[in-house]
Amino acid sequence: MNAGRIAPLALYQEVAERLRQRIFSHELPPGTWVDEQALATQYGISRTPLREALKVLAAEGLVTLKPRRGCYVTEISERDLDEIFTVMALLEGQCAADTARKASDADLARLQSVHEELERAATSKDIDGYFEANQAFHQEIQLIADNRWLTQAITDLRKVIKLSRHHSLFIEGRLEQSLAEHRTILEAISSRDAVRSEGTMREHIASGRKALAKIAARKEAAA
Repeated sequence: MNAGRIAPLALYQEVAERLRQRIFSHELPPGTWVDEQALATQYGISRTPLREALKVLAAEGLVTLKPRRGCYVTEISERDLDEIFTVMALLEGQCAADTARKASDADLARLQSVHEELERAATSKDIDGYFEANQAFHQEIQLIADNRWLTQAITDLRKVIKLSRHHSLFIEGRLEQSLAEHRTILEAISSRDAVRSEGTMREHIASGRKALAKIAARKEAAA
């Protein structure tokens, strides 16, 4: 027996990750019916691992399994976004407060380094680069806060937010506003002011929601 051997990544997990990335890139847009037979043929697999993968994505909220109708990529409403961002503000605010209390000088130096990437991307108007640096900045705060349950909850919610068809950084002035907000968060954390760190992070998350709402309102008005 090879009881000590570690099995390779399960097939359904690999399929779930491929589908996850297709959903995030909107190659499979919200509301799309998931054609199980076509996907199974495309990936050269049976429908069993595909269905297991879809169960994983359903648990993450990325797809919705409808009895007798099949599987659909989840459509996220404005109400959904309101509710998700409200919870995100609480969770990320707590992370920022914990980071302010726990951060060592080395931790702050790393956070400052990530923030410098934000500054560079903003200066060059590199929205994709800014988005990546923004993700890294928030992840660094979660790493320093060192609460795996908070991190897991935030990660799961951010996956659902990616279902939104809009990107707040494309609205005029939002990139500059976001950068200013990150500067304020960094300053509060560097001062080890837990209360201010929590408040500035909550304001930052709420500001991102407002920007998305403006984009949605403009698209609706133009329709």
